[in-house]
Amino acid sequence: MSSLSRELVFLILQFLDEEKFKDTVHKLEKESGFFFNMRYFEDCVTNGEWDDVENYLSGFTKVDDNRYSMKIFFEIRKQKYLEALDKQDHAKAVDILVKDLKTFSTFNEELFKEITFLLTLGNFRENEQLSKYGDTKTARGIMLLELKKLIEANPLFRDKLHFPTLKNSRLRTLINQSLNWQHQLCKNPRPNPDIKTLFTDHTCGQPNGSRAPSPVTSPLMGSIPKVGGFPPLGAHGPFQPIPSPAPAPAPAPAPALVGWMTNPASVPHQTVSAGPLGLTVPSNAASMLKHPRTPPTSNLALDYQTADSEHMLKRSRPFGISDEANNMPVNVLPVSYPGQSHTHALYSSNDLPKTVVVKLAQGSAVKSMDFHPTQHTLLLVGTNIGDIAIWEVGGGEKLVLKNFKVWDLGSCSVTLQASLANEYTASVNRVAWAPDGSICGVAYSKHIVHIYSYYGGDDLRNHLEIEAHSGNVSDLAFSQPNKQLWIITCGEDKTIKVWDVVNGSKQYTFEGHEAPVYSVCPHYKESIQFIFSTAIDGKIKAWLYDNLGSRVDYDAPGHSCTTMAYSSDGTRLFSCGTNKEGESHIVEWNESEGAVKRTYHGLGKRSVGVVQFDTTKNRFLVAGDEFLIKFWDMDNISMLMSTDADGGLPASPCVRFNKEGILLAVSTNENGIKILANADGIRLVRLIESRAHDASRSASGTVAKGAVIGTYGASSSAAGTSIGDRSATVPAIVGLNGDSRSMPDVKPRILDDSDKSKVWKLTEINEPSQLHSLRLPDTLLAVRGLIYTNSGSAILVLTYNAVHKLWKWQRNERNPTGKACTSVSPQLWQPSSGILMTNDISETNLEDAVPCFALSKNDSYVMSASGGKISLFNMMTFKTMTTFMPPPPSATFLAFHPQDNNIIAIGMEDSSIHIYNVRVDEVKSKLKGHQKKVTGLAFSNVLNVLVSSGADAQLCVWSMDAWEKQASKVLHIPTGRVPAQNTQTRVQFHQNQIHVLVVHETQIAIYEASRLELLKQWVPREVSSSITDAMYSCDSQSIFVSFEDGSINVFTAATVRLRCRVNPSAYLPSNPSMRVYPLVVAAHPSEPNQFAVGLTDGGVHVLEPLESEGRWGTPPPVENGAVGPISTSAPASSADQQQR
Repeated sequence: MSSLSRELVFLILQFLDEEKFKDTVHKLEKESGFFFNMRYFEDCVTNGEWDDVENYLSGFTKVDDNRYSMKIFFEIRKQKYLEALDKQDHAKAVDILVKDLKTFSTFNEELFKEITFLLTLGNFRENEQLSKYGDTKTARGIMLLELKKLIEANPLFRDKLHFPTLKNSRLRTLINQSLNWQHQLCKNPRPNPDIKTLFTDHTCGQPNGSRAPSPVTSPLMGSIPKVGGFPPLGAHGPFQPIPSPAPAPAPAPAPALVGWMTNPASVPHQTVSAGPLGLTVPSNAASMLKHPRTPPTSNLALDYQTADSEHMLKRSRPFGISDEANNMPVNVLPVSYPGQSHTHALYSSNDLPKTVVVKLAQGSAVKSMDFHPTQHTLLLVGTNIGDIAIWEVGGGEKLVLKNFKVWDLGSCSVTLQASLANEYTASVNRVAWAPDGSICGVAYSKHIVHIYSYYGGDDLRNHLEIEAHSGNVSDLAFSQPNKQLWIITCGEDKTIKVWDVVNGSKQYTFEGHEAPVYSVCPHYKESIQFIFSTAIDGKIKAWLYDNLGSRVDYDAPGHSCTTMAYSSDGTRLFSCGTNKEGESHIVEWNESEGAVKRTYHGLGKRSVGVVQFDTTKNRFLVAGDEFLIKFWDMDNISMLMSTDADGGLPASPCVRFNKEGILLAVSTNENGIKILANADGIRLVRLIESRAHDASRSASGTVAKGAVIGTYGASSSAAGTSIGDRSATVPAIVGLNGDSRSMPDVKPRILDDSDKSKVWKLTEINEPSQLHSLRLPDTLLAVRGLIYTNSGSAILVLTYNAVHKLWKWQRNERNPTGKACTSVSPQLWQPSSGILMTNDISETNLEDAVPCFALSKNDSYVMSASGGKISLFNMMTFKTMTTFMPPPPSATFLAFHPQDNNIIAIGMEDSSIHIYNVRVDEVKSKLKGHQKKVTGLAFSNVLNVLVSSGADAQLCVWSMDAWEKQASKVLHIPTGRVPAQNTQTRVQFHQNQIHVLVVHETQIAIYEASRLELLKQWVPREVSSSITDAMYSCDSQSIFVSFEDGSINVFTAATVRLRCRVNPSAYLPSNPSMRVYPLVVAAHPSEPNQFAVGLTDGGVHVLEPLESEGRWGTPPPVENGAVGPISTSAPASSADQQQR
């Protein structure tokens, strides 16, 4: 609802109150949710009108919205319950207990039991806590004071407790002004007219020679607004009317975006923000009539002529249409387009590609796909680790594979170089072919766009590398205005840019979005070239290729993160998007009015990620949602059909039709792609398969196929052989830059047996059969936070895009404890509302953000941040209870106080630490001692201290009493090691709460916390093998350490001695092109040998040793290494180094 519509509601409320429509006033207050009438609420509470109290509250909040709301409803229902008990009405008390109070048992079971116990007492005042309960009136008064405080503190009631200051009878005044205006517009206005109705516009009857009175002397006249100066009120859609511009001299005709844009040649640029959009017409063109839209033909014509046209009503005549047809009334002209002559009857659901014919193993999570515009079985694929591939889907052959690599690092900005130094990987956000298929573009999550020239087969050559945006490049698309091929990009820096594909020169930069731009959709209509853009805040803008700014500014349905696409013939516009609450919308737009024409039904209300969609044959829509592929007929809002494609789909799979609509590519859970086909597609695939088979016979297998899991008509077991890439004649080595190169002279690393103990041997786990491993069934963005719940029955993950995922294990015969395990897969859990726990990222550069979260001791709340405001979520409902501390500076680490969940320690980007009280919304102390951002915090109950660590590799100890610094020490960086800039240092206390584990990319170390005395240290021998994370096991007997090479080491904590190494081959898919490794480690809270790792590809693996082993390896004997502390000035022991 627009701000003007909101103000109109207030005017109506004032009018109803003045006219004494009291019940109607309160109904409108509740239904609109704009104004909470505290006086009415107080009266209802004081009178004990409990149904009215809750009914009124329901218009503003629900029980589970946040902790304030929960407390409000609890106090009301408790009072109602106590009053029933006081009247000895046990039947009513039981009814209240069961219907009203039981809902709170899920949050505090002990309290519910205590409330239930009151039924057994003769007088509930026998309960010590209720002994001072007086009479009903006094109790209600005391409760009302508490309720008012809770309501005032509840963020949902902000700006709703005060009615705006208005002059009396403001609505009447506005109506009178409108009548004055209407009277002024009368051709023959009478003095002192008699206004008898508001249902129609006022007009004066035929005059008797009287002239219009002066506005000054007329009793009706107030200040007369200029004609065209008032936008109409009451438009409730996202598109609102714009005021007509003042007349202006008409220059030469200039193109206008039909139905959506103002005419840039005749009016000054303005952003549209109110009313249904239409073409802004100069006031001297008021007589211009709408004409039927002429279909595009080889001779395209403009819909509307400029104001200086000699014959404004006369349309340019399309080729092949007579003057008679051109002058027919609106909607009489039959619409026909090349290749589409009312072809709806020619298509049915049988034409949809819904049969799985080919399965392709890409090897990493698919992020974007695009079929070649002319070679209809060539599929371009981009993945979450920066790989791009071209597949011949007919034969299941991977023609091209390129890994992420910056072509000219020296020419990159300092920001990009620093980002790549920290993590040399990037996700593909978008791949797209140019219209003729000779060029393709790739947009990455880090600054750059790659443009390749394609010469057919496996010949894909580097053409241009453009550092297009600061941060994430969200989308790209090709366009050909003036017959020049340009590429359009958008990104996290809130801009859209246009580049020349030949030389990479920048042509335009469009600025105006207030949030990162999510997608672009270039198009042309009747010779007018334009671009739609969408941002993550749900705003949609449109641009012409000029420097006059956006022509429209409106909201996507549901304020969704949206993509837009036209039908194949370019005549119908659709969009599909998902908002932060997980609600998805797929709609068709009425371009001439800039309004939603139809909304399609069937998308989920709790979608995971942004739902992707596509169009085909000017008839069908497809979207990937709720682990399904869903289809719609464009002319029917009901879903046509859905399919699970034989299972194995992610929650929101990528989908892409080929240009003929006979094949559909769909991403899978297992880093693969399924190709679905209709009857024509099946014939095409079979034809290509047979040709490939014949060619392979004649060529004696010289062309090796890519990894094909299965093809149509063949069993998966028979078709799962993988030979590898065509060029891979020797094992590929994944280098630092992620590229696969043939390096026959590189020898595998082996351990020197002379340094091994003859008695004890390091346990090496190389095969999946040597451990139990479970990958959580969902494909995510890179995992940035990972934690078990304190109950041990669930895992909570924070992903790169600030979304939390919660996996819960169910109690059943295979898992009687209900704890996390590797033998039973968990369920990705969401509340019935379908909302997602998503951090505030409105002003955040995700690439630079340091995500952090912490879980309360009772698993009830999670506190989290991803570079924006800190959010406090209810773990039962996923509702955001509150947000606080907006950046800058942003939070970089969070920790709950061990004795009070209302106190949290917040490490900040500016190197400070804030001790914050959530209940009173106040920073109690600011601790300063670090030089760079704080990256670790840990409390000790025993020592009564807080230990902090930072990107400056410094440790600090703070007293929890006075929050004073007691000690500090800088980590010793081993000789020859140069840590990456802003390397994180993390800390965790041992179970004894005295020793603290310190984790840095160059080492793990154990310190005595109070004096920061180094006790143990372990340094990896290989400089290239950096530590990514480490954590104590729940019993503090082991330390789990992850590395950038993908391996995981298990140490004996007492001696910091390596006893087991889990190599990546044991739990990661075997693919030399992948560069996947753990970013975070989490230990199970009650199973000392179970841990989980979150990977760069978004995977989460739970690992356990075999039952026959019982634990991770055997601890080395004392004689195999020193037991005493290792000096920070000396390297680790040789035995340790060689084991690593």
